[in-house]
Amino acid sequence: QVQLVESGGGLVQAGDSLRLSCALSGGSFSMYAMGWFRQAPGRERELVARIGRNSGATSYVDSVKGRFTISRDNAKNTVYLQMTSLKPEDTAFYYCAADFTFRPSSLSSDYKYWGRGTQVTVSS
Repeated sequence: QVQLVESGGGLVQAGDSLRLSCALSGGSFSMYAMGWFRQAPGRERELVARIGRNSGATSYVDSVKGRFTISRDNAKNTVYLQMTSLKPEDTAFYYCAADFTFRPSSLSSDYKYWGRGTQVTVSS
Protein backbone atom coordinates (compact mmCIF):
# COMPACT_ATOMS: atom_id res chain seq x y z
CA GLN A 1 0.00 0.00 0.00
CA VAL A 2 1.39 3.36 -1.02
CA GLN A 3 1.97 5.80 1.80
CA LEU A 4 3.16 9.38 1.71
CA VAL A 5 4.68 11.16 4.68
CA GLU A 6 5.41 14.87 4.64
CA SER A 7 7.90 16.67 6.86
CA GLY A 8 9.59 20.02 7.15
CA GLY A 9 6.75 22.33 8.03
CA GLY A 10 6.91 24.84 10.83
CA LEU A 11 6.56 28.41 11.99
CA VAL A 12 8.74 30.96 10.24
CA GLN A 13 8.85 34.68 9.65
CA ALA A 14 8.06 36.42 6.41
CA GLY A 15 11.01 36.25 4.08
CA ASP A 16 12.31 32.99 5.51
CA SER A 17 12.71 29.70 3.70
CA LEU A 18 11.52 26.16 4.33
CA ARG A 19 11.97 22.90 2.54
CA LEU A 20 9.19 20.38 2.64
CA SER A 21 9.88 16.72 1.98
CA CYS A 22 7.52 13.92 1.11
CA ALA A 23 8.64 10.31 1.20
CA LEU A 24 6.74 7.60 -0.65
CA SER A 25 6.74 3.99 0.49
CA GLY A 26 4.95 0.87 -0.65
CA GLY A 27 5.25 1.64 -4.33
CA SER A 28 7.65 2.45 -7.12
CA PHE A 29 8.20 6.16 -6.65
CA SER A 30 9.60 6.70 -10.13
CA MET A 31 6.27 5.63 -11.62
CA TYR A 32 4.35 8.47 -10.00
CA ALA A 33 3.88 12.07 -10.93
CA MET A 34 3.81 14.15 -7.77
CA GLY A 35 2.06 17.25 -6.63
CA TRP A 36 2.17 19.61 -3.67
CA PHE A 37 -1.15 21.06 -2.60
CA ARG A 38 -2.09 23.45 0.16
CA GLN A 39 -5.22 24.42 1.99
CA ALA A 40 -5.71 27.40 4.23
CA PRO A 41 -8.62 27.74 6.65
CA GLY A 42 -11.78 28.72 4.82
CA ARG A 43 -10.20 28.30 1.43
CA GLU A 44 -10.25 25.59 -1.19
CA ARG A 45 -7.34 23.28 -1.65
CA GLU A 46 -5.04 24.44 -4.43
CA LEU A 47 -2.29 22.85 -6.43
CA VAL A 48 0.95 24.64 -5.61
CA ALA A 49 3.40 22.69 -7.77
CA ARG A 50 3.64 19.47 -9.71
CA ILE A 51 6.38 17.39 -11.26
CA GLY A 52 6.47 14.52 -13.69
CA ARG A 53 8.09 11.14 -13.26
CA ASN A 54 11.44 12.19 -14.67
CA SER A 55 11.48 15.63 -13.09
CA GLY A 56 10.02 17.15 -16.21
CA ALA A 57 6.71 18.90 -16.68
CA THR A 58 7.05 21.06 -13.58
CA SER A 59 4.54 23.82 -13.10
CA TYR A 60 3.50 26.22 -10.36
CA VAL A 61 0.56 28.28 -9.31
CA ASP A 62 1.19 31.92 -10.20
CA SER A 63 1.40 33.06 -6.60
CA VAL A 64 4.53 30.99 -5.92
CA LYS A 65 6.37 31.27 -9.21
CA GLY A 66 9.93 32.40 -8.67
CA ARG A 67 9.77 31.57 -4.96
CA PHE A 68 9.01 27.83 -4.77
CA THR A 69 10.81 25.00 -6.46
CA ILE A 70 9.60 21.43 -6.71
CA SER A 71 12.12 18.65 -7.22
CA ARG A 72 12.39 14.94 -6.72
CA ASP A 73 15.02 12.34 -5.99
CA ASN A 74 13.87 9.02 -7.37
CA ALA A 75 16.72 7.22 -5.63
CA LYS A 76 15.40 8.46 -2.28
CA ASN A 77 11.70 8.09 -3.11
CA THR A 78 11.24 11.69 -2.10
CA VAL A 79 9.76 14.84 -3.54
CA TYR A 80 10.69 18.26 -2.21
CA LEU A 81 9.20 21.71 -2.15
CA GLN A 82 11.78 24.41 -1.56
CA MET A 83 9.99 27.55 -0.43
CA THR A 84 11.78 30.89 -0.29
CA SER A 85 10.68 34.46 0.40
CA LEU A 86 7.74 33.12 2.33
CA LYS A 87 4.74 35.36 2.84
CA PRO A 88 1.95 35.26 5.42
CA GLU A 89 -0.42 34.26 2.63
CA ASP A 90 1.58 31.05 2.18
CA THR A 91 0.28 29.91 5.56
CA ALA A 92 -1.59 26.66 5.00
CA PHE A 93 -1.57 22.93 5.49
CA TYR A 94 0.62 21.45 2.78
CA TYR A 95 -0.02 18.02 1.30
CA CYS A 96 1.84 15.91 -1.19
CA ALA A 97 0.01 13.61 -3.55
CA ALA A 98 0.91 10.89 -6.04
CA ASP A 99 -0.64 10.14 -9.42
CA PHE A 100 0.30 6.92 -11.22
CA THR A 101 1.03 8.59 -14.52
CA PHE A 102 3.86 10.18 -16.46
CA ARG A 103 2.66 13.77 -16.60
CA PRO A 104 1.30 15.41 -13.47
CA SER A 105 -2.32 16.43 -13.49
CA SER A 106 -3.66 19.80 -12.43
CA LEU A 107 -6.73 18.15 -10.89
CA SER A 108 -6.63 17.01 -7.30
CA SER A 109 -9.16 14.29 -8.12
CA ASP A 110 -6.56 12.59 -10.34
CA TYR A 111 -4.18 12.03 -7.45
CA LYS A 112 -4.88 8.69 -5.83
CA TYR A 113 -2.55 8.83 -2.85
CA TRP A 114 -2.25 11.62 -0.32
CA GLY A 115 -0.12 12.33 2.68
CA ARG A 116 -1.50 13.61 5.96
CA GLY A 117 0.06 17.00 5.49
CA THR A 118 2.33 19.38 7.33
CA GLN A 119 1.53 22.84 8.65
CA VAL A 120 3.37 25.88 7.38
CA THR A 121 2.79 29.13 9.25
CA VAL A 122 4.38 32.37 8.15
CA SER A 123 4.23 35.28 10.55
CA SER A 124 4.45 38.87 9.41
